[in-house]
Amino acid sequence: MDVIPDYTHSVVEELKALAEAGKLTPDRAQLDVAAKLDRVLGDLRDARPAKKKSALGWLFAKGSGRPKPIRGLYIHGSVGRGKTMLMEMFFKQAATDRKRRAHFHEFMADVHGRVHEHRMKVKNGEVRDPDPIPPVAASIYAEAELLCFDEFSVTDITDAMILARLFTELFALGCVLVATSNVAPENLYKDGLNRGLFLPFIDLLRRHVEVTTLDSDTDYRMQKLANLPVYVTPLGPQADATMEATWHQVTDGAKTAPSEVPRKGRSIPVPAAAGRTARFSFADLCERPLGAADYLAIAERYDSVFLERVPQLGAEKRNETKRFINLVDTLYDNAIRLYVSAAAQPEDLLAERRGTEGFEFDRTVSRLFEMRSADYAALHRQRHRNRSVPPL
Repeated sequence: MDVIPDYTHSVVEELKALAEAGKLTPDRAQLDVAAKLDRVLGDLRDARPAKKKSALGWLFAKGSGRPKPIRGLYIHGSVGRGKTMLMEMFFKQAATDRKRRAHFHEFMADVHGRVHEHRMKVKNGEVRDPDPIPPVAASIYAEAELLCFDEFSVTDITDAMILARLFTELFALGCVLVATSNVAPENLYKDGLNRGLFLPFIDLLRRHVEVTTLDSDTDYRMQKLANLPVYVTPLGPQADATMEATWHQVTDGAKTAPSEVPRKGRSIPVPAAAGRTARFSFADLCERPLGAADYLAIAERYDSVFLERVPQLGAEKRNETKRFINLVDTLYDNAIRLYVSAAAQPEDLLAERRGTEGFEFDRTVSRLFEMRSADYAALHRQRHRNRSVPPL
């Protein structure tokens, strides 16, 4: 039976133990960032009230007044360098029950919901102060003194305008922020509308967090993804299990939840999404009345798509076949990474090739094979390297 080491309050020690066990490659850049995370862990631990041995123990407590603010951490760098893994280790070990980890856009959606709720209370005469920011910040801090954000990325003007005021309140209350991002703070909301109004948030952020870069020479995410199956056949429990395992590898443990893609007054349901990866069944995308423009909207929002349980395509599925052709064309043209489970290999999916449809499906077969190649994977990485996580 393996002995599980005690990693309590040390990301560095967990990294070293995993490297010694052969589960990770030793990485100096990761260890440097882990040491900074350990500094935050230590500050959080030291800020916790000491357990008193008697009811009068508080009389002997040292010092008075507000505790010294804890400086958080903002980790930025290219994708696949281990930011999510380090965040997971840090969050697990943080010595507080009042902690929250979320993708940044998920957090901001919650903030806007709380702002709306406050305004409704003002409208109904339940509260007098029309300013929602102080009570919203107080309610967030009451639930979490430690906020951890994955994929910090500001793309929405409404978010940009609210951030400085919201975090002025949160930091004043003592909130600690730890975040990962693909961009440095000075590049947040770059070229955004009215960006000058957003710049005070960047100054505020730098005062309250240490900014560090994680740019290892190795893209560990691409190493892991290179050997994953992208086309699984035949259908059955084994194929389902393979797709499930691949999903967890591609999303790297990120939170999965249903979502939707807005489309001219309606929306396209996304049964499961995590970051820039979406998961659909064949029925979701090819048995519903969707067209090329709908598939393009999906491609603009996600750069990896799972398509499960593609059946044998007989004459009775002519409409579904046309949609499947359009879907593959759109994903291919946009260099989207496609993971498929299907009843047969591409060349055997169409039961009978006739006329124009047969010719078009030959192109689909060719593209499905090409989308499994190393060259296509490299093109995908090049095209989507700097895309941010889509807002919810």
